[in-house]
Amino acid sequence: MSLSIRSIQVFLCLVMIAAVPAFGADEKPGKLVLGLDECIRRALNTAPELGEARADIELAQAKLEEAKSHRFPQIEFLGLFGPVSKARGNQVYSQDRIDHLHGLTVFARGDATLVQPIYTFGKISERMKAATHGIAVDRAKKEQKDNEIALKVKEYYYGLLLAREMKELVSEVGETLDKARDKAKDLLDKGSPNVELLDIYKLDAFSGEVRKYTEEARKGELLALAALRVQTGLPADTALDVATERLVPEGKGAEGDLASYLDAAMFKRPEYKQLKEGLQARSALVKAVRADYYPDIFLGGYLSAAYSPDRDRVTNPWVPDQFNHLWAGIALGMKWKIDFGITSAKVAQEQAQYARLISTNDYAMANIPLQIRKAYLELQESEKSIGATKDAYSNAKKWAVAAVANFDLGIGPAKEIFDALQNYAKMRSDYFQSVYNYNMSRANLAYAVGEAPLTK
Repeated sequence: MSLSIRSIQVFLCLVMIAAVPAFGADEKPGKLVLGLDECIRRALNTAPELGEARADIELAQAKLEEAKSHRFPQIEFLGLFGPVSKARGNQVYSQDRIDHLHGLTVFARGDATLVQPIYTFGKISERMKAATHGIAVDRAKKEQKDNEIALKVKEYYYGLLLAREMKELVSEVGETLDKARDKAKDLLDKGSPNVELLDIYKLDAFSGEVRKYTEEARKGELLALAALRVQTGLPADTALDVATERLVPEGKGAEGDLASYLDAAMFKRPEYKQLKEGLQARSALVKAVRADYYPDIFLGGYLSAAYSPDRDRVTNPWVPDQFNHLWAGIALGMKWKIDFGITSAKVAQEQAQYARLISTNDYAMANIPLQIRKAYLELQESEKSIGATKDAYSNAKKWAVAAVANFDLGIGPAKEIFDALQNYAKMRSDYFQSVYNYNMSRANLAYAVGEAPLTK
């Protein structure tokens, strides 16, 4: 006898875990009760992977600020203070010699240069574009993480409800078997011809198997609850429960045809946003690196001042003094770095990255619609399966009730109870499995389309 092992195994897959803290829940004495939306909201609040995504966005914003800052003037200052030989006299005669180190004095000097870019052939503007699109890419990545976390929470939440339904089903079958065994023992004691000692043994064996599945169902419930607790960032000793009491179909199935979901995904799916913005960022980087072939046009300013107390000031412009002067100037300049193969190699690298992203885009265009189609068809299949299995377990329930009643009256064999309960347990478990599949198909379809995890 097998009580739908396929359904029981669903419990055991609920041990994939991440973390988050808690707020906004119904509280009962000694217990925290959360609904599905509350669980998702908690998970999205402080999940570690979302912290990484937020840090990536901040990094991309810092890169944009860095690119913007290259538009403004850059000032470089150099200050010096040290010893120098004395120099007395003028530009024609001095009693001191530059090669004699006696009679040292000190000097102080400061040099400042200012460079204001005027035109860089796209080096600055294209990097600003790339950084702007990079921010959009990282924001889309965070949206994708949000959707992944929400899907994980739904899997644990519905998995917990499924585990509890299976636990209740096994308990129901066990109670029926216990009553049948008591009745069989009573009939056997009264010498009923419809009951044999062998029937008692069969009922005991069947009850033992039910107790086994009871423990498996209990373990599945505890695993699912533990996974949900950790996913919502609660301590292991927190008394947690869910607000939903029964596993029932959510929503009304597909809300449109397949084409409408495919169209919606083009605007909502974060991966599409990432690829669109990423291609534009890579294109801008290719142009920015290509601009290194060309010079930078800038406006330059220079200011230099030096003073030494024991050196006479020389005013002849043909005789500059590095230790006692005041110079300043402004000029239009051009800086041009010419290399042999370095820039072309950098351009080739950026073009290769761009081509790689195009291939990724082609892959996504082919596979995301397939993912949506799969979730859509699974939703339709599970919706039909719910109706079929509900009818089946209802009839199996009637069969089991009739078999137990006949056995109680002493006109039915014990074997009829085994067959009826086995079919009832299988059909009932298949029904709950179909409801679980239906809810998860809706969740998978929402993820595939790129729907926001929460509507508010």
